[in-house]
Amino acid sequence: MIMKPIAHSPHVNLIDGRDAAARLRESLKPEIERLKAAGVTPGLAVVLVGENPASQVYVKNKVEQTKQLGMHSIEHRLSDSTSQEELLALVNRLNNDPAIHGILVQLPLPKQISEAAVLAAIHPDKDVDGFHVVNAGQLAVGEPRLVPCTPLGCIHLLKGLGINLRGLHAVVIGRSNIVGKPMAQLLLQEDCTVTIVHSRTPSPELLVKQADIVVAAVGKPRMVKADWLKPGAIVIDVGINRIEENGEKKIVGDVDFAEAQFVASAITPVPGGVGPMTIACLLANTVKAAALQHGL
Repeated sequence: MIMKPIAHSPHVNLIDGRDAAARLRESLKPEIERLKAAGVTPGLAVVLVGENPASQVYVKNKVEQTKQLGMHSIEHRLSDSTSQEELLALVNRLNNDPAIHGILVQLPLPKQISEAAVLAAIHPDKDVDGFHVVNAGQLAVGEPRLVPCTPLGCIHLLKGLGINLRGLHAVVIGRSNIVGKPMAQLLLQEDCTVTIVHSRTPSPELLVKQADIVVAAVGKPRMVKADWLKPGAIVIDVGINRIEENGEKKIVGDVDFAEAQFVASAITPVPGGVGPMTIACLLANTVKAAALQHGL
């Protein structure tokens, strides 16, 4: 089980992303050993441009966990002044490196570099972030190969609850290419009825109130209040917002957890919910990419 009771709220289950991520990583070990026995060590290259503190933490965790599973890990750290041409040249070298099966360029990038151009340059077979238009298209037509890690992690958490998702009404708050749109596609594949709420949706709280499942991914601290939720709803909070409150720096989600926990039947915390699953799914995508590239 990945749900743990919240001590001060007996009717709600906390969805433990750290535990779920540990289980997913453990499940990868037999496949990694199978590939190694065939002469293939899954390899991940992570590229960090600039000194963004949050990105540095993510990259550090990704590299460490890759190595812990016995996979091949390469890290490229580039300066803020790196040009788009230099970054594209590095991506091209990694595309042609047979020891690298997955390429992740950490976002955001400095303003002189087009994120779209860089993501398009990564070979679709090595696009372990799942952002390339080829992989996005395959997901859209119901034939997914490499799926964006955060939505994939959310689906793992939902399935881990042991409930039948078929026919449930899911409301996704946010329409980004990174989370919102692929999240909606994955929920459709689970036979959910899906509504997307975004910045131009009038009275979004009225639609959220109808949802059996709420996935919040907008980057607005504590936007979703308890009175937005249907009693018993399952809440997946993708938001990671750094705020300062009463002189103290905090990380909070897009959902007002303090209120929502008394209305939801299950809810992810921030931190410790979706975040760990994102990294675990990145590792899973790298292992899958290695198998696909070698026909194993």
